[in-house]
Amino acid sequence: MSELEAAFEEPAFVPYLCVGDPSVERTREYVEALVRGGADVLELGLPFSEPIAEGPTIQGSVVRALEAGVTPDVYLDFVDSLDVDVPIVCMTYYNLLYQYGSGDGPGSFVARAAEVGVSGFVIPDLPAEEAGPLRAACDEHGLDLVFIVAPTTEGDRLEHMVERSSGYLYVQARLGVTGAKADVSDQTADSLGKVSQYDIPKAVGFGVSSGDQARHIVEAGADGVIVGSALVDIVAEHGDPDGDDVPARLEAMARELSEGVAAGAENMAKPEGQ
Repeated sequence: MSELEAAFEEPAFVPYLCVGDPSVERTREYVEALVRGGADVLELGLPFSEPIAEGPTIQGSVVRALEAGVTPDVYLDFVDSLDVDVPIVCMTYYNLLYQYGSGDGPGSFVARAAEVGVSGFVIPDLPAEEAGPLRAACDEHGLDLVFIVAPTTEGDRLEHMVERSSGYLYVQARLGVTGAKADVSDQTADSLGKVSQYDIPKAVGFGVSSGDQARHIVEAGADGVIVGSALVDIVAEHGDPDGDDVPARLEAMARELSEGVAAGAENMAKPEGQ
């Protein structure tokens, strides 16, 4: 069992932040706050200039991180310097991995990522059919590779993605790009139902913004809840150099979401009628 799989033995809360928004040192404070608030896994974004899967909130975060000078090496050094006791997933785009290092495709980046403590990858723009080199590099270095299953993913394509996934499946709660929403999409239960037969943890993301939503998603059968935009909104609104209350706000939001995940798990464990 990998480190990521072990993190999902109980339903897990998985927050996302982009490293470098608004600075690397501020990100360190924010990450530590999320862990204090109950994060079980961290998805840390490596900024890329064309984040095609992201909505305006995370696109803005990526721009701020790039303007702060975050490069792949800065990102890897940051992860290396973290002192947190939860698995770290690198969320980025394939070109950055492929172009890194000595011309061996993604191998150099994966090797360095393994050295600094990355546990796995989410690469939104990498089709499962073209993931062979990255899958091989991850296998060589003991890292997981997570694919995003959309509400429209089915048939042979779904089988192909599950076959190449490890750690967990990222189940997209709704069509479109990332962004906080006020409700749980009706597509969530359908998406979870499509993958319920597969023996791999399923974590739902895209649009989650409250503890109540997190509870409903776990009650629908999810093994984890991924939250990004709602946290990035806090950074965007309060993350200027004088925004000293951002860690406290993030910790409070993380605690609400983590408690929502735990409540959903508790309700699932209760006998029917109680």
